[in-house]
Amino acid sequence: MYEGAVQDLIDELGRLPGVGPKSAQRIAFHILNADPADVKRLADVLGRVKVEVRFCRICFNIAESDECRVCRDARRGDDVICVVEEPKDVVAVERTREFRGKYHVLGGAINPLEGVGPDQLRIRELMTRLQSGLIKELILATDPNTEGEATATYLALLVKPMGLRVTRLASGLPVGGDLEYADEVTLGRAFSGRRSLDI
Repeated sequence: MYEGAVQDLIDELGRLPGVGPKSAQRIAFHILNADPADVKRLADVLGRVKVEVRFCRICFNIAESDECRVCRDARRGDDVICVVEEPKDVVAVERTREFRGKYHVLGGAINPLEGVGPDQLRIRELMTRLQSGLIKELILATDPNTEGEATATYLALLVKPMGLRVTRLASGLPVGGDLEYADEVTLGRAFSGRRSLDI
């Protein structure tokens, strides 16, 4: 549709996840109209991210040194590991301010249709961490979808012989939701995961 660099920019932006053709075009024209200093700052940050950011050698969260800030924090417990799919899931759990242990980022979930099996995930590294004998509980915080459930089940079966306590995040109705809009699976999980009211 457009010539040269403009079309190249639209094409590259369109390759980003969640950015469709119209959004890519809108962003491209925003960049064209932006102040050159703002565009340079964006380009500099993109370059810095690729050079400075890496994965933590322990948990595979994003980090700017060999270890992420969670693994470096001596105040956090070493006996509980929360397993998540992606670094963005670490941020989601951290926002709750409920978890004070360490993490392990798998780098995805088992998805045979996409060609992602256990060997493509950081499961081998997790098993190495579990052999230290320090870990008492493994929290499986994978997404509550088919791939996340398959991954959680696989991990639970894999670590069962180790005698660890393996837990799964509860799932059910969202706060502020209505029963009439809940699907059968979500409502079923809410019933099976119900707890006593302490009044």
